[in-house]
Amino acid sequence: MNQQLAGFAPTPVTARMENHGRTMLKVAMATGQDLYARTGSMVAYEGFIQYEPNPPAVRQIASQWISGEGAPLMKCAGDGLLYLADYGADVVVINLDNDSLSVNGTNLLAFDGHLTWGVERVKGLAKFAGQGLWNVGIQGTGWVAITSRGTPIVVDCGRGEDETFVDPDALVAWSPNLKVKGKRSFKAGSLIGRGSGEAYQMAFSGQGIVVVQPSEDSTDRLRVRN
Repeated sequence: MNQQLAGFAPTPVTARMENHGRTMLKVAMATGQDLYARTGSMVAYEGFIQYEPNPPAVRQIASQWISGEGAPLMKCAGDGLLYLADYGADVVVINLDNDSLSVNGTNLLAFDGHLTWGVERVKGLAKFAGQGLWNVGIQGTGWVAITSRGTPIVVDCGRGEDETFVDPDALVAWSPNLKVKGKRSFKAGSLIGRGSGEAYQMAFSGQGIVVVQPSEDSTDRLRVRN
């Protein structure tokens, strides 16, 4: 039996964050290298790791998130190996090098505690749907893990002059330096997007990437909010 299961055993640590299969994240924890992770995402750990749900730093920043799309976070600290997952979603690991990323809160799995982060409004969309769209902006040098409902596609918006259009409910993350604007479509309302017959798309242009999942979020991110 041990031979049959050998292929699923933990692999040697090669990085702070790495995939163990498509749907699990392995984090090498060490004293002084705290981690913020989605509350409830821990599936296993080795060593001595402590968890603090909704720590003060998270409460202070998340209080800005008025759209209700925020993901509750916990602070993880200690030494050992930590395994995280989110209901079988694919996990994508990103190593930021003095860079930044804007992530849909529902797709944020974990990130290094020393990174600068905060809740930010996506400019250019409020006029299309009530209060608009709010994301988590992360910047600095360190590791970030995001999830995708299925294998995502990463679109390089700098390859041509044409804009890249994305259904907001399939959007995972993008480079914050991209220009973003909304587009409203009435004729295609029954075919594109979600909602009550009126479709919204987000148009990206400039130099950067957009990460799109092959599944729409269960919530309509650009619904009109009262």
